[in-house]
Amino acid sequence: MRHLHTRTTRRRVVGALTAGLLCTAGLAAPVHAAEDAHSAAPAVADGLALTPPMGFNNWNSTHCRAEFNESMVKGIADIFVEKGLKDAGYEYVNLDDCWALPERDANGKLVPDPVRFPNGIKAVADYVHSKGLKFGIYTSAGTKTCSNIGFPGALGHEYSDAQQFADWGVDYLKYDNCNNQGVDAKLRYTTMRDALKATGRPIVYSICEWGQNKPWEWASDVGHLWRTTGDISDTWGSMLSILKQNLPLAQYAGPGHWNDPDMLEVGNGGMTDTEYRSHFSLWSIMAAPLLIGSDLREASDATFEILGNKEVIAVDQDPLGKQGAVVSSEGGRWVVAKEMRDGSRAVALFNETGSAQRVSTTAKAVGLPEAGAYTLRDLWQHKSYNTAGTISATVPAHGTVLVRVAPDPRWAKYPPAVELGLDGSPLVEAGEPAALTSTVTDLGRTSAKRVSVALTGPEGWTVRATSPTTTASLPTGRALRTKWSVTAPSGTPSGSYDLTLKASYRSPAGVRVDSAVPIAVSVVVPPPSGTSALGDVPWLSAANGWGPVERNTSNGESEAGDGNPITIGGVAYAKGLGVHAESAVEYYAGGACETVTADVGVDDEKGANGTVAFEIWTDGTKAASTGVLTNAMPAQPLTADVTGAQLIRLVVTDGGDGIDSDHADWADAQLSC
Repeated sequence: MRHLHTRTTRRRVVGALTAGLLCTAGLAAPVHAAEDAHSAAPAVADGLALTPPMGFNNWNSTHCRAEFNESMVKGIADIFVEKGLKDAGYEYVNLDDCWALPERDANGKLVPDPVRFPNGIKAVADYVHSKGLKFGIYTSAGTKTCSNIGFPGALGHEYSDAQQFADWGVDYLKYDNCNNQGVDAKLRYTTMRDALKATGRPIVYSICEWGQNKPWEWASDVGHLWRTTGDISDTWGSMLSILKQNLPLAQYAGPGHWNDPDMLEVGNGGMTDTEYRSHFSLWSIMAAPLLIGSDLREASDATFEILGNKEVIAVDQDPLGKQGAVVSSEGGRWVVAKEMRDGSRAVALFNETGSAQRVSTTAKAVGLPEAGAYTLRDLWQHKSYNTAGTISATVPAHGTVLVRVAPDPRWAKYPPAVELGLDGSPLVEAGEPAALTSTVTDLGRTSAKRVSVALTGPEGWTVRATSPTTTASLPTGRALRTKWSVTAPSGTPSGSYDLTLKASYRSPAGVRVDSAVPIAVSVVVPPPSGTSALGDVPWLSAANGWGPVERNTSNGESEAGDGNPITIGGVAYAKGLGVHAESAVEYYAGGACETVTADVGVDDEKGANGTVAFEIWTDGTKAASTGVLTNAMPAQPLTADVTGAQLIRLVVTDGGDGIDSDHADWADAQLSC
């Protein structure tokens, strides 16, 4: 997919093919419907990729830079072995673009770059194989690859190139879509399939045509996996947009034919560890290929902990091969469930929003049979509990709780599952006491005994319980509710701060269980009276699909402060917000404001590209919205009544076709209080 955001990101030049990305609307079918809706053609019957491929690809971390070379590739293979990633299931060490010289030799053969790979590609493949791993390579189904340098593509050279790859010992081919000259996609990708088959070497075939021609409908007997979207980038908005495009395609995935939402960004630095755990959990429950995209030579312990979580990997690699399906998604609180071969269900409780949320479902809703109780295994805590049937957690902002649930005659050996939560507004004015209520709820079939709860805040904060913090016993479904008075010191800057809610209890057998959950609260400043330009008003939080939200300029590119004058349809505006889908900017109104107004549209800085939709939310309710807007449209006026609202959230979505070039403006955005 063409990422036109920045010079360091691959340009996707599609030649004569100018069709945009597929617009995928709606969500995946419920679990039971998805199980009955499988309509894909039979998979390639060669025994390859019976579970989603796992490995490494250099592109997300190096692009075409000089550090992509033989030393790096060998180093990754070494780390796979040394750090236990090979034992966890990672198998393929794959090269992306820029490994070749820009021209073929006199015989039409591809020539490895002698600076990057002085010993040639076969020597690197041999080294990777010597570690018990497999080796992958890249080219494009066009006259040139996707790099703007223009390395040779395989269009018209399929059989020759495939034989070279086989002779080098290639085990995996990523086949891109750039410079394809408008040749039919099915023809281009089928020709390479036949060329690979003709070599006689088993080669996993990754179709990378960005979902433009709905490969999930025709490619299951062509390749082993197919990209469903454009390129991922190392941002929350990009990951979220791709997730939403890939989830509805669950019915098309299975052994030997996988939906591919692109490589992992875990460890590249653009998201938090909480967001990376969500990324890894959600890719795993979607049965997505797990191709590491970070330079493992520089990876943190937290990155290795995420990538090496064998219980999460087991969800991805389950041999039944089901992709998880959406059970519910109301208000950004997602439940995704995946049927496993042993009859259990993997369940992701995912919180898309910017504040902690209770995400809940039941064993029945995720497709499990009725039972007296179930065993619930938390795959990040690596702990087991019993539940009477409720599957629920207070999930941090942008977080995911991933569990595996099964009817189990041994359920009573585990302590009851207990959910921690916090009721009340998470908004605190500095120097003023705020009333909050913590909840400790027994979800188990057995009672929780000797229950106690504690709430702590940052240094200098006053946190005081105003009702009991203990109870002797909590039966199934009952909760200990404790009232608290929380005060941030006067002068505390506005922003988000973490409280920690801790609970301790014992199982009927006397086993002590300690649990804790971070609860984010926001220190807020009352809004100014009168009419204010939102570009000048402090926000509570801001999430953006590419680079930061910009005040009074357009989004620009990935760096802060690199925007241009806000311009929509040739009209320039001095004030406003420059954002990039997926985006959400949240303001505190404190019940004192009446209206939000803005002229909205796609900024002119991306030429003819970009499709977005604008929404204004008040306290979790959509107050105003546009339809899908394109760059060809003039600015649209948007007004919302926000009377009585505590929180106002300005949202920009991607219009259903991915976030590429989605530079959006809240021009002349004003808040009246």
